[in-house]
Amino acid sequence: MTIHEFSHGWMAYKLGDSTAANQGRLTLNPLAHIDPLGTILLPFILFIATHGQFVFGAAKPVPINYWALRNPRRDVILIGLAGPLSNLIAAALISAALAILSYSSLAAILLRDLAFINIILGIFNLIPIPPLDGSRIVGGLLPPQMAQAYSRIEPYGFMIVILLMAIGILDLVVWPAVTLTAKALGIF
Repeated sequence: MTIHEFSHGWMAYKLGDSTAANQGRLTLNPLAHIDPLGTILLPFILFIATHGQFVFGAAKPVPINYWALRNPRRDVILIGLAGPLSNLIAAALISAALAILSYSSLAAILLRDLAFINIILGIFNLIPIPPLDGSRIVGGLLPPQMAQAYSRIEPYGFMIVILLMAIGILDLVVWPAVTLTAKALGIF
């Protein structure tokens, strides 16, 4: 999650917004990205409630001042892509490192898990439901009036995501994409 949030902040910084840098969030220090509810409490409750079968969490989103961006409609797309793309690049780099390790070594097992987590984060965040990154991409591509209407579902976004997860709809999209990506990178 640290790489993901840093990448959003870095891209925003490169596109004219220094908000994350000014708030000390343009860093790879994981402590700067911890959200007490999303990073600690939610995963803990899910771990206990599902007996360790399902854990989900979120980092504190990096603040973005869209008014500071040079080209907000284009830049919101690039900022939205930066997080998931950073996770997929991290997974690819980890995959390359795995090529030199013994398949069954502890380091290889941990690195495969880390690569898999990065793939899940990258793919999951591309879902086009606000506030996930995919919605930023879609919102940047829509005509302004449609983008504004689309953004109104953001207060309900996590409830929508949880509902779609609960009824299995996301499994039909996310897991095949995760599996395909992991196979392409040689993680499995």
